[in-house]
Amino acid sequence: METMKGEVVLNIPSEKAWEMYRNNEILSKINPDLLSAAEYIQGDGAPGSLRLFKLGPAIRNYVNESMEKIEKVETGRSMTYEVIGGDLKEMYDPYRVTFSFIPIEGDNNVNKCIAEWKAEFKVSAPATPPPEKAKDAALRFLKSFDNFQQSY
Repeated sequence: METMKGEVVLNIPSEKAWEMYRNNEILSKINPDLLSAAEYIQGDGAPGSLRLFKLGPAIRNYVNESMEKIEKVETGRSMTYEVIGGDLKEMYDPYRVTFSFIPIEGDNNVNKCIAEWKAEFKVSAPATPPPEKAKDAALRFLKSFDNFQQSY
């Protein structure tokens, strides 16, 4: 299985970023060009819950939607999904993603955190490249938290 990672620094506390990520209504408004809707199809965000992500027009030529089963939750810190349906499942099987929000320690960094995206995957379709587009879209989306939180 291969691994790919990326991270961005956010100018918001990790607790705030975590709260935004867990809330489907807020998540759907952060950057609709990248993510137009998020909803829990089953459950409430605990392990075993199913969450559907409908992607926005900026990446729809790559992925339309992704059905994900929540595997692990570290409250206030990270959530791990396995993609169980949608376009990514056809390209990579398995495809597991973890979003993490890590506080930055130090007096000048109280209101900052590192938002990390990590994918573990195995290419299942011939000639499918590593998920660079998914990484780029995820990091652009996470960086959007900064702009959105000012109005939240």
